[in-house]
Amino acid sequence: MSALDREAGSAALVATVPAAIAALTGHPRTAAALLSLPIGVAAFFRDPDRAPDTPEGAAQLADEADVVVAPADGKVMHAGPAQAGVAPPGAWQQVSIFLSVFDVHINRTPYAGTVTEVTYRPGRWLAAYKFESATENERSEITIERMVNGRTRRIVFRQIVGLVARRVVTRVVPGQELATGERIGLMKFGSRMDIFVPPGVTLQVAKGDRTVAGETVIARWQPGGTP
Repeated sequence: MSALDREAGSAALVATVPAAIAALTGHPRTAAALLSLPIGVAAFFRDPDRAPDTPEGAAQLADEADVVVAPADGKVMHAGPAQAGVAPPGAWQQVSIFLSVFDVHINRTPYAGTVTEVTYRPGRWLAAYKFESATENERSEITIERMVNGRTRRIVFRQIVGLVARRVVTRVVPGQELATGERIGLMKFGSRMDIFVPPGVTLQVAKGDRTVAGETVIARWQPGGTP
């Protein structure tokens, strides 16, 4: 059985309110049916261990300086040149992953390195699969840098909440050192993740592919290639 994120307790407690009201007003059958709500809410916060959480997996990723892994479970909506008006300034490639309410919503860092910037932007709650959600929805942007063979590599990724999700939780701060696949937060109830890598990096996924956070390789630097 998967562990639950610490956000699960308060969310599940709130979800018991309808059942409690039904019970107090003399509707036991309705109350019993409504008890499935907090169970479902708690399940949303499941936090299964993945390869980076095992000594063997962590050691393997530590030796793989060229690998970028998926930061979220979900389905790839876009993989290719960065979408106009979406990417940070500069030249980038983009991978966008859509998370349904049935996916695990714990997020992980796609690449090891130092967090150089964390930026939170309030916004709207458009459906996460819509193009406009990338620029108009509430989101948190994280930049990571890593020195490899004397050259700085940089990636940027964004937690973007969607129509159902109404809160992004980011648990990293500038200056923090992260290992590839390490937990960095979560997005509540349906959302998307955008990852931006330099043009010289080879993408390993395509639109329609399923990803597993911390395990699916979504991009790979060529040894000694572009930073």
